[in-house]
Amino acid sequence: MNLDFKKAVAAQIPEIWIILKQAIARRKADGSQQWQDGYPNPEVILNDINKAAGYILLDGEIIIGYTAILINDEPEYENIQGKWLSDSDFVVFHRVAIAQEYLGKRIAKILMQEIEKFAAVHSIKSIKADTSFDNQAMIAIFEKLHYVYCGEVYFRGSPRRAYEKILKA
Repeated sequence: MNLDFKKAVAAQIPEIWIILKQAIARRKADGSQQWQDGYPNPEVILNDINKAAGYILLDGEIIIGYTAILINDEPEYENIQGKWLSDSDFVVFHRVAIAQEYLGKRIAKILMQEIEKFAAVHSIKSIKADTSFDNQAMIAIFEKLHYVYCGEVYFRGSPRRAYEKILKA
């Protein structure tokens, strides 16, 4: 594979949306309620891109993964029921999705490593994220990559498992 990680542009929204629709269908097939309420959608992707937060993972010219990455930009995290590991600057990511045909090839792990590189480039040691309690695939990734469960946060009225990872110097 010839992998590249870079900012998404609006012209890529149709391809990104296909990947997100596949992930939405997988969540449903797994019995998860996450992403079953009309979110995310193409407007969310456009908003990510307009905020310079939308990122794609490419294999050559093919988009194989998507995520949104922000710095210190998740107001709901201030209301955690639990305790974060740190109170310093943090990178937060949302909407991790991998193309169906690339599942089982460790692409999610690679995407998460790119998020860690993004944090390092910005001299940030904390990465925070969340997932639904019934998203076993993402919970397993967090555990494999040594994220620490910190408590619960709420989005659109639903509780989410909140995680943080402190990067080594």
